[in-house]
Amino acid sequence: MATLREIRRRIGGVKSTQKITKAMKMVAAAKLRRAQDAIIAARPYARKMKELLQHLAIRVEVASNPFFIVRPVHKVAIIVVTADRGLCGAFNANIIKAAVTHIKTVHREFHAAGKVELICVGKKGFDFFLKNNYEIMSKHIGVFSGLTFVSAQSIVTEVVQGFLKGEYDQVEVVYNEFKSIIQQRVVIEQLLPIPPLEIPPHIASRQRRDTSHIPYIYEPSSESLIKALVPKHLNFQMWRVLLESNAAEQGARMAAMDNATTNASDLIRSLQLSYNKARQASITKELLEIVSGAEALKKAG
Repeated sequence: MATLREIRRRIGGVKSTQKITKAMKMVAAAKLRRAQDAIIAARPYARKMKELLQHLAIRVEVASNPFFIVRPVHKVAIIVVTADRGLCGAFNANIIKAAVTHIKTVHREFHAAGKVELICVGKKGFDFFLKNNYEIMSKHIGVFSGLTFVSAQSIVTEVVQGFLKGEYDQVEVVYNEFKSIIQQRVVIEQLLPIPPLEIPPHIASRQRRDTSHIPYIYEPSSESLIKALVPKHLNFQMWRVLLESNAAEQGARMAAMDNATTNASDLIRSLQLSYNKARQASITKELLEIVSGAEALKKAG
C-alpha cells in the first residue's frame, strides 16, 4: 500500500493538472464562441456563392474556363487540414485516418506511383505524413494562431498555380466540419476542377416552378461574371474550410478538457478515499502499539 506522503503527493499532482485542464476548457470555450459565430456567418455566403457559380456554369459554355475542365487525372493534390496542437481528443487522428484511407483506396494507384502530393495545413498532420514518408508539397503551420482570410488566399494561390501549370489534375481537401461541441464530421471535397452542380430531382422540379430561378440577363456578360467569381469562390470556400476546422478543433478541445477535468475529480475522490483508509489504518496501528506497550508495562510492573 502507498504511504500517506505518496498519496498526498499524487492528490496534489492531480489537482494541479485539473487546474490546467479547467483553464484550457475555459480558453477553448471562449475561442469556440468566436469561431462558431464566424462559421455560422460564413456558411450561407459560401453556399450561395457556390450555387450561383454552378448555376452559371450550367447555362454558360465553360469549356474555355480551365477551372471547370475535367481532364484525365494523372496526379492529385490533397489539402489535409489538422490542428497545430493536440489535447483535442480524436480530432487530428480522425482526419489523418480518413486521409490515409482515402489515399490508399480511392487513389491507390497514384499513391503507389508517388503521384499523390499533400499540402499540410497544421503541424499534427505534417508531422505524421513526414514521418510516414508521404509526398508533401508544402506545409502551412501556425495558420490557426491568427486565422485570417489571407491564409486561405495563400493556400488557394498555391494550388491554383499548380493546377493551371498541369502539375496536378485534381485538388481535394480533407477537413473536420463543425457540427456541435461534441460532434465533428470528416469531409472530403473536390476543390478543383470545380465540380458540377448536383440537384436532386425533387428540388429541381421545385426550382422549375419557382420564378426566382428564371434565367437572368447578365451585364457585361455571364462569361465575364464567371471569370470574376471563380477566384472569389475558391478563396471563400478555402476560408470556410479553415473556419470549419477551427470551430471543430475548439469544440473538440473543450469537450476533451471537460472530460479530463471530470476524470481528475473522480481520481481525486478515489485517492482521497485511499488516503483516508491509509490514515485510518495508520492510526489503528499506532493505537494498537500504544495499548500493547501499556499492557507490557503493566505485566512488567
